[in-house]
Amino acid sequence: MLTSNDKIMVAMSGGVDSSVTAALLVEQGLSVSGVTMCFELPPHSGESRPSCCGLESIEDARRVCKRLGIPHHVLNYGDALELLVIRNFIGEYAQGRTPNPCVRCNQFLKFDRLFKDAKALGATHLATGHYAQIVRNEAASSWEMRKAKDTRKDQSYFLYGIPSEILPFIVLPLGGLKKDEVRAQARRFNLPVAEKKDSQDICFVPDGKYQDFLAARGGGVDKPGPVLDSAGKVVGAHKGLSHYTVGQREGLGIALGAPAYIYKIDRATNTIFIGPEEKLLSAGLLASGLNWLGGKFLQESFEAGIKIRYNQTDIKGSVAILEKGQVRVRFLMPQKAVTPGQSVVFYNGDILLGGAVIESSMENF
Repeated sequence: MLTSNDKIMVAMSGGVDSSVTAALLVEQGLSVSGVTMCFELPPHSGESRPSCCGLESIEDARRVCKRLGIPHHVLNYGDALELLVIRNFIGEYAQGRTPNPCVRCNQFLKFDRLFKDAKALGATHLATGHYAQIVRNEAASSWEMRKAKDTRKDQSYFLYGIPSEILPFIVLPLGGLKKDEVRAQARRFNLPVAEKKDSQDICFVPDGKYQDFLAARGGGVDKPGPVLDSAGKVVGAHKGLSHYTVGQREGLGIALGAPAYIYKIDRATNTIFIGPEEKLLSAGLLASGLNWLGGKFLQESFEAGIKIRYNQTDIKGSVAILEKGQVRVRFLMPQKAVTPGQSVVFYNGDILLGGAVIESSMENF
């Protein structure tokens, strides 16, 4: 429970969600300030400034803070974004994987660098506009992250990387609201961004053309190579690995007389493998970099609700904890398009247990 002695710093992108977050906390009579993460990147041909810290977004956040009567800070995390998110993004595509930069941004920037800086500026808590809930479990004497009330907007999938020890100091006011309710709150507070559209792009690729971004950075991800069918026969050529992902059907430019899907990308040979839909099915997966939020491990192997992509209904399966942060997941029913570089996230009902980065699929059923 927040008190008048707490000082809340709100991460404000200039969007509706973070603006309403700040407004709701101010309405509670709390000591609130806003902070906008700015990313001044080194100059690279073909890049534009991240959308979340463009001049318009910074100005929108400033106007909201002025409307609410709270201080507004702008902090530059350009070097950290480059080192911890963008280089990983480029490197993963160079290996034929499909990364999730939002997960890394939350893990290494918002809930690490920004959290520490907020503390250094005198804040006791960091608040964000994410759709998820943090709840105190009195029976277990622990804090839990849970799914949002609005299951269509639930963002807990992107938050599994948060260190468990900082959960008591994170505030997520939107977790109990639906998106239309948040928009209504923005109008009630007469916020200048009440009608602003939500952004769906990667923040440092605001035009959505991530292949152009990768090409501008080099790395050989656009080198053409062969496309093989499931029998190992060359059936075409691809224009560079960055243009493709596991499970993709459209845009292959290859006619086999039947629907064909990418089921494997091999960076070592710069080869893409395509085949019938059943080639996408996997019995499970191996993942690494486990971050655990669920208190003590239930046991070395346990049943869980599992997501292998955002906005997916939980699937049933078992999780085995291996050495050095690795996990082995077996699905109760085979799943399509297990994609290396994406995240696998575990739930006990609505409770977020943890997650890891997918390394490979398991083909044997």
